[in-house]
Amino acid sequence: MPLKRGAFSGLSGKIVINRTSIAAVVLFLIVIPLWAGNNMLNVMSLILLYMAIGQMWNLMAGYSGMVSLGQQIFIGIGGYSVAIITRLFSLNFFIGIFVGGVLSAFFALVISFPIFKTRGVFFTIGTWIVAEALALFFTNWPFVNYAAGMHITVNRTLSWSFIYIISLVLGLGAVALVYIIMRTKLGLALMSIRDNESAAEVMGVDIYKTKLKTFLISAVVTGMCGAVMYINVGFITPYSGFGISWTVAAVIVVIIGGIGTMEGPIIGAVIYVLLNQFLYAFPGMSMIILGAVAIVVILIAPNGIMGTLHEKTGLEILSPRRKV
Repeated sequence: MPLKRGAFSGLSGKIVINRTSIAAVVLFLIVIPLWAGNNMLNVMSLILLYMAIGQMWNLMAGYSGMVSLGQQIFIGIGGYSVAIITRLFSLNFFIGIFVGGVLSAFFALVISFPIFKTRGVFFTIGTWIVAEALALFFTNWPFVNYAAGMHITVNRTLSWSFIYIISLVLGLGAVALVYIIMRTKLGLALMSIRDNESAAEVMGVDIYKTKLKTFLISAVVTGMCGAVMYINVGFITPYSGFGISWTVAAVIVVIIGGIGTMEGPIIGAVIYVLLNQFLYAFPGMSMIILGAVAIVVILIAPNGIMGTLHEKTGLEILSPRRKV
């Protein structure tokens, strides 16, 4: 039956509105340094960095079913890379950020051979064990001052606006990267592996190569975020850089926002960072309270905020579905 004129007007109108809204948000983020104070720039930088870290964990766990407890591997490598490059070699911090991403990818490639032989909970535990082993290694490595850690003094020469701009590039870049990936054949392969790995293999999906590409992408972006995060902090130790709290934060961000959704890590990062700022007055209780918030969200909205909204209302701002 032939379609009537204007049959897609509502759909196209929705797309225009979404694109306009997204462009407005991006423009707002770009101009923030023109009027915001240092405290707001710091908070916004943290939101953007946690958003990027959350997107990478969501890419692995939410879209491909690889639940990792070892994302802190790449946070630590990125942090130590920028510390060594700037402090010991007196090179530009941009080189440190780049090296952090490259070394993270290289290390991910090395450990992929053994840990990809495991599945499910064994993969999850394996990634965590690797992170703990790295923390122990750096604790006994004289080149990085053992457990005493290293100062990263480059942040004293950078303005908050400059750190914010770097964080903005990483945050928006991570969202754009996942969006593009999920609308390609790689994205379809990832979701098929998540849904049924055996069936995906029968249909011709190269399981190892698909997982490896995802693992490397996640490692690069997370490593670069770790470098910028520790430029902001100014000091790194083995058990802070390679501590599981980084992955716990990513998990909370994704669970609150909605695992397997594009918008979930964005909403989750905003909520997580703002709650963290509020809970600074309760240092011993902050993670417990954040965990309790995540549990409440799971009970009320099992698919997270954006997942539940999509299920009940069909709201989907950044759809990973490809047009056919």
